[in-house]
Parts: sequence; C-alpha cells; structure tokens
Amino acid sequence: MGPAALTTVVKWGASVVQIMGYAATAAGYTPWNLCLFIVGVLGWLVVGILWKDRAIMLVHLVALAAMIAGMTQV
Repeated sequence: MGPAALTTVVKWGASVVQIMGYAATAAGYTPWNLCLFIVGVLGWLVVGILWKDRAIMLVHLVALAAMIAGMTQV
C-alpha cells in the first residue's frame, strides 16, 4: 500500500470513527464517545503528519489535549 492509499484509509477510517463518536454522544454512551473521539482525532493527526499540514496537526493536537484534560478532571 502506497502513501496515498494509506492516507486515504486513515482519513476515512478516522472520519467514520469520529461520526461514531457523535452518535455515541447522542445516545448517551459515555465514556465510549470520548474513546471514539480520541481514536478519530489521532487518526486525523496522523493524516496531518503524512500531509505535512500544520493546520490539521494543530487543530487535532489541541482537540486531543482538550479531551485528555477533560477526561482527567474529577
């Protein structure tokens, strides 16, 4: 699998997982929704790295940090 195919698989996989996270949020499935969001955000972070796209990397690093901070609150 070449780099372009890998990127396509990761970005679509991450998108599907994030949509599942939204659905889990709507259904009240906590903390599963956050677990799904983290996987999706990590996937998009990888896409940003593969594309060398700093904007995508920044947005998803901030989202990941915010989620981790929120999950560690008592």
